[in-house]
Amino acid sequence: MLFYSFFKTLIDTEVTVELKNDMSIRGILKSVDQFLNVKLENISVVESEKYPHMAAVKDLFIRGSVVRYVHMSSAYVDTILLADACRRDLVNNKRQ
Repeated sequence: MLFYSFFKTLIDTEVTVELKNDMSIRGILKSVDQFLNVKLENISVVESEKYPHMAAVKDLFIRGSVVRYVHMSSAYVDTILLADACRRDLVNNKRQ
């Protein structure tokens, strides 16, 4: 749930999603669910010459299981808050 909560804070920000098939898609994150499926709007493919069939696509739903990485600006990441949340999650998991 830690990553789900983190990605919810990134809604309405620009992210780049790298897929397992090596395609990278940049767009505005509009929603994320507990399976880390994401919806992007106003997308553009990073290497558009490699994927010309994606030129007409504006909005996209990406299944979480095909995502390799999600890149975002460091300005949107509160590293202190994220590290604290990781510590709390680790402590909670050890108790169980």
